[in-house]
Order: sequence, then structure tokens, then C-alpha cells
Amino acid sequence: MRKIMFLIFVLGITAGQAQSAKDLLDEVSQKVKGYTNIVIGFKYAINNPTENVSQETRGDVALQGNKYRLNLMGTEQLYDGKKLYVIIPEDEEINISSQNEEDDNSITPSKMLTFYEDGYSYKMDIVQDVKGRKIQFVKLTPIDSKSDLKEVLLGIDKQTKHIYKMIQKQNNGSNVTFTVTSFKTNQPLSETLFMFEESKYEDYYINRLD
Repeated sequence: MRKIMFLIFVLGITAGQAQSAKDLLDEVSQKVKGYTNIVIGFKYAINNPTENVSQETRGDVALQGNKYRLNLMGTEQLYDGKKLYVIIPEDEEINISSQNEEDDNSITPSKMLTFYEDGYSYKMDIVQDVKGRKIQFVKLTPIDSKSDLKEVLLGIDKQTKHIYKMIQKQNNGSNVTFTVTSFKTNQPLSETLFMFEESKYEDYYINRLD
């Protein structure tokens, strides 16, 4: 009888955690979808002790609907809702391809703040105090057993309901961490920000991949 009562108690706690995690993620999703656009500055770090890889850099991204413009590691990625343009100034090269928005295994910039809505189970994790801010982490586990991701830890500012940190733990031993350094909303963005203007890249080699 004691074992049964203990099992019911544990299951009750687990169900409560899942509901709390879902409620929190729903709040984040509603907050994000209420903005016309979002401009984020972030730190990007990748670490794999086995491969002796450790790298950290900074980047920024502007998001509007499913469109985005990302600057990271010397390249610029522009997605206009149909095509992805990867602009590499160092090589004077541009790669143009279609992007599958339905791929649940990839966390693209346009899905960075809402990717968790499908394809994951989740539960509450630890709370961290970051310079007076309470950051609640939620652990997400891919439902697809073939996913390259082992799990994702999503750190959410409990007051603003904005995502502060995302840690992707991959099956190959790599950890990829995004830490938000600035979060601006409803900015006066240029109408051409998410448009690819080929005339600006006359000296570039353009590689059309599909």
C-alpha cells in the first residue's frame, strides 16, 4: 500500500511539473507572437571536450514572422519566407536554397523562440539567479528518437517571460549555447531588411542550390 501511495505521489508531482512547464512555455509563446518584430543580440558558444572544440562569438538577429536576418561568425543569413540566402563576404560567395520550415530537427532563427511548441516533451528544471533575474530552466527532450539533439535546456526570465538562454545538448557530445544580451521589440525596421537585393553583390559568385 505504501508503495502504491508513493507511486501516486511521484506521478502527481511529475504531472504538476509538466503542467507548470507547459503553462510557462505557453506564456512565452503568447508574448513572442504579440510582437511585430524582435531584434536580439546574443552570445554563441560551442563546446565539445572530446573533439577539443571550444569557441565563443557574438551575433545578432532580426525576426519578423518567419523571416529573419542573422549575422554570425562573419556570415549573413537572410530568409525572406521562401529562400535562404547565405552571404559570405570573405569568399565573395552567396548560397541560395529553399528551407524546410517543417523540419522539427532544426532550430532555425525563425523558430528560435517558438521551436518547443511541437516535437518535444518537457519538464521544469533548475532556477538560476542571474544578476537579480530569476531564470527558470525547462528541459525539453525530442520525441523523435532519431533527432541529433539529446535535449534542450531553455532558460526563461520569470518576470518578462522572455527567453534568456538556450542550451542544445547534441548526441555527438557538442553543447551549443545561445545567451541573449539584448532583446528589443517592435522596432522601426526597413522594408527591405528581409529582401535579397542581388544588384548589391555584382562581384559575388552566386550558387543556386535548388
